[in-house]
Amino acid sequence: MRRIKLLAVISTAVLMSISFIAYAGKIAREENATASAADAKALYDSKCAKCHGKDGRAKTFRGGLTHARDLTSADWQSDVSDERIYNSISNGKGKMPSFKKKLNDEQINSLVNYVRRLRK
Repeated sequence: MRRIKLLAVISTAVLMSISFIAYAGKIAREENATASAADAKALYDSKCAKCHGKDGRAKTFRGGLTHARDLTSADWQSDVSDERIYNSISNGKGKMPSFKKKLNDEQINSLVNYVRRLRK
């Protein structure tokens, strides 16, 4: 009888530990996603907004001069692949400069994800 109670207590403790670890991992992932989204916005604001605008619509003076793309366009968003957006950021396109020497892969990927969230 005593062994059964001890086994029940140990089993409960193990299950509670597993639940706590899973919950802590979920919180850490959510915090990282929030930090990544904030980092991507800051990166976009510093590198892209001059031409594409803070809202992605390219309604800036510089955007008009460079014929910057409206990143919110549903048609463009549907037609373009993530790989193409990545390559445009990395290698530049037309009057858009290359960022491959200024940004790492993780930063460029975060910008691709941020651009996807601009879709209207």
